Amino acid sequence: MTAAGAWNLPPLREGHAADDALIERRARAAGPADAVERAGEAVIGGVRCLVIEPRGCDARGEMIYLHGGGYRLGSPLAYVDYAQRIADEAGWRIILPFYPLAPEQPFPAALHAVVAVYRGLEDRQSVVVAGDSAGGGLAAALCIVAARAGERPAGAVLVSPMLDLTARGESLDRNAARDPMFSKAAVLDSAQLYLQGHDPRDPLVSALEADPADFPPTLVLTGGAEVLLDEVVAFATRLALGDRRVTLHVAPGMGHVWPLLAPETGEARDAVAAIAGFVKALEPAQSGVSM
Repeated sequence: MTAAGAWNLPPLREGHAADDALIERRARAAGPADAVERAGEAVIGGVRCLVIEPRGCDARGEMIYLHGGGYRLGSPLAYVDYAQRIADEAGWRIILPFYPLAPEQPFPAALHAVVAVYRGLEDRQSVVVAGDSAGGGLAAALCIVAARAGERPAGAVLVSPMLDLTARGESLDRNAARDPMFSKAAVLDSAQLYLQGHDPRDPLVSALEADPADFPPTLVLTGGAEVLLDEVVAFATRLALGDRRVTLHVAPGMGHVWPLLAPETGEARDAVAAIAGFVKALEPAQSGVSM
């Protein structure tokens, strides 16, 4: 096991209280009250997690899936049904951590928590790290610090990930009218509350700036109509040019995190099937972007 110091996590920082509007938004987005009853619970690495088992078979692997919400809201409780679909299709156990939120706990508190979960698993290097939106950005950060510590995960699945907190992508404006669930203003608000003065170009918050060598085989999924499209495509291209194994899945016409938010669509089913196929395979393949 790698020594704790080898992970080189930035030190924790104090944040500030959330305003009433954000607290109300968190309550609305918390998820159904019976979600815990439909999932198992565990404390892994000192962090509370929901654990979703595949139905009809023993789990063949484990995936840490990090919820979205712009680092400032969201909960695993809203992900139980979605995670169950992935678990059943892939035959894998899905672990949904309750990581700390900003602004009360800014960067890097969430990263500390998900690293603790990752290090709390017995067979870390067979684990797939996944997440959507801010959770996708956090999953990318986990991949980076794990690789630097010599404990790279088996793979990564990033769904509509936030990969550039400087908000430079042209699709933030170009797709603004087509993606009702997310916006450039939401990216900038998330960045302000999460970073609280930290450099937005740090690869641990904007993985578009990261060294491709820090990433395992990676599946990246994006909607063709979402505001984050450009940064996601640029990230996948950067991994491919860095000779990493990466698959880019683009769902035409779909907006932000469509597999969760539009679960009855064929595009959502295709995305879950792509995730399941990716985690089942994970064998060496030629590097490059496949579409």
